[in-house]
Amino acid sequence: MSGKLSTHVLDTVHGCPARNMQLELWAIASIGQKQLVKTLYTNNDGRTDELLLNESEIKVGIYEICFYVGDYFKGYALSLPQPSFLTVVPVRFGIADASNRYHVPLLVSPWAYSTYRGS
Repeated sequence: MSGKLSTHVLDTVHGCPARNMQLELWAIASIGQKQLVKTLYTNNDGRTDELLLNESEIKVGIYEICFYVGDYFKGYALSLPQPSFLTVVPVRFGIADASNRYHVPLLVSPWAYSTYRGS
């Protein structure tokens, strides 16, 4: 099995995939410094067209995906307070086995989110 990292974002307000949401993948150094790995946008299915990390890129370590949910929900005619309650949702996680598959889904509304390690 070759390692990889992927994501999927679901908009729980509208009951659909979150299209065109910006996300950033960061690598976290042991001393807490962050290095931007890549910036991507979700497609019509709420996934990215390319993997966050493919088998040649994935390494053991700590990572963080920053989901720009505030900007995403601004694109809808919702009556939301300014500033938004959720602006950027950071999900920090560890990859312990670079030969394994990691999937980090996000279920999100303007007021709440949930994530888990998917398959």
